[in-house]
Amino acid sequence: MLAIGLMSGTSLDGVDAALVETDGEGVVRPIAFRGEPYTDGARAQLGAATALALTFDRPCDDPVISAAADLSMRIHAQAVQGLLHDAGIDAADVAVVGYHGQTIAHRPDRGWTWQIGDGAALAARVGITVVSDFRSADVAAGGQGAPLLPVYHAALVRDLAGPVAVLNLGGVANITYVGGDGTLIAFDTGPANGLIDSWVEAETGARFDAGGALAGGGRVDGTVLDAMLDNPWFDLAPPKSLDRSDFTIQPAQGLSAADGAATLTAFTAATVALALDHVPARPVRLLVAGGGRHNATMLAMIAARTGLTAQPTDVLGWNGDAIEAEGFAYMAVRRLKGLPISFPGTTGVPEPMTGGVVSRL
Repeated sequence: MLAIGLMSGTSLDGVDAALVETDGEGVVRPIAFRGEPYTDGARAQLGAATALALTFDRPCDDPVISAAADLSMRIHAQAVQGLLHDAGIDAADVAVVGYHGQTIAHRPDRGWTWQIGDGAALAARVGITVVSDFRSADVAAGGQGAPLLPVYHAALVRDLAGPVAVLNLGGVANITYVGGDGTLIAFDTGPANGLIDSWVEAETGARFDAGGALAGGGRVDGTVLDAMLDNPWFDLAPPKSLDRSDFTIQPAQGLSAADGAATLTAFTAATVALALDHVPARPVRLLVAGGGRHNATMLAMIAARTGLTAQPTDVLGWNGDAIEAEGFAYMAVRRLKGLPISFPGTTGVPEPMTGGVVSRL
């Protein structure tokens, strides 16, 4: 069946929309992809809602967050409509939209996670059944609610010799380990682009370190790096997950723009290396998806730290920018079929479980 997946990550750069044909199991055929960037105003509004949400003990009604949720839903609707136009597909031919929503706070340690965006409102606006709120049921069952993409990663690598690791470098980094026997383990590894983006924006006004050029011209401060790595979270056995706000750029304050970028990039690389200590066997391939795969300095540092070539997923013909959105299309189909999307080895739920709220027309 045809399905659309929507993903907006903690980097707040925009909405990714992907159209796929899938049975939610072994068949996945990407058809089209579209990126809908956030305006500066939208980024500011969503950023303010995120900052506010992190001050709450639990999700609650708030006019600032409600306004941000409505904005996010409207931008996601534009992404769906633009994708359908680009692909020459009618909404009536699409079975379901997988709508991740915008994460404004992720607190599984407190028993909640918060993605804003009204699935029923989106369904009414685009004229397609929507599955939303993928994470809450997992957290309510005692899971981390993240990462959820491993079930899709496993489908993508099913024909590759294992073990294989898929590393997603978004605002936060997460890794999926697929063993040669099908063992599936996944967890967040630490910050990825989030800290670097925050540093670069504060120091230079740019939104990100394009290609890793700034970091590539800097020097890693070993003292700062060691201090950042001295965190008991990295020793915790998976499953485990993070909020982007769990780490800050404060330890790098006082460094030059280039040295700070280099040190924060090295921090991401070092945490990926530490993560590989938590998987059963050394992967034979390390495939990299997400925006961080465009950062040549980061990939080189990851290779140096892990001893593995960090290969962008594009070498296999996958669109590394589209994988997360494709994954939510895939999981939406699984939800309609009652198939699990999270597992004990990926989020820590006691048994495989499905997730997501279905909003039908």
